[in-house]
Amino acid sequence: MKNWKYILLSVILFPLVGMVSSCSEESAKTGEFDNWQQRNDEAVNQWAANTSLRKIKTFSKDPSSTGTNADYIYVQVLETGNGADSPLFNDTARVAYRGYFIPTASYSDGYVFDQNYIGDFSWSTAGMTDFAITSNLCDGFSTALMNMHKGDRWRVYMPYQLGYGTTMSGSIPAYSNLIFDIALQDFWHPGDVHPSFKARKK
Repeated sequence: MKNWKYILLSVILFPLVGMVSSCSEESAKTGEFDNWQQRNDEAVNQWAANTSLRKIKTFSKDPSSTGTNADYIYVQVLETGNGADSPLFNDTARVAYRGYFIPTASYSDGYVFDQNYIGDFSWSTAGMTDFAITSNLCDGFSTALMNMHKGDRWRVYMPYQLGYGTTMSGSIPAYSNLIFDIALQDFWHPGDVHPSFKARKK
């Protein structure tokens, strides 16, 4: 006689167990980086289809072949400088930068994972960093610098294949496209006198 009570209790509780399991599975699906590779691949295709963005093939690929969408960086010009030349492969560049991920649920503008200035950009107050173009930087960043002129400021959209690829690097998850605001203040060739820092006036 007592057994029917246990049977009745299990009939009532069994669907609840499924509901709890379903809820926990649903919350797990809403993580910041769920389907991260797919979302980043889709973002690259959107950049490639955006005709307002300038498309530049990475220096590390054969320039005579068409390549894939992931062989290019995509550029929005924020400011145009007045320099005539661009940095070369072995040059050093002095830049201000801010790096983002693609937008996520918590960061509609993209999480800022690295930067050398705070707040709104200003040539007169932004921090600057010197980078050896091809020894310290990912392909996408190097490609951007080798196509910029002094005084240019670009927003550069880089596929993860031109960033840190398919493995995690520090705080950067695998398959992360990178979006950089880059301002090129100066650059110099090997053997040139290292220029002192000068704030660029607007």
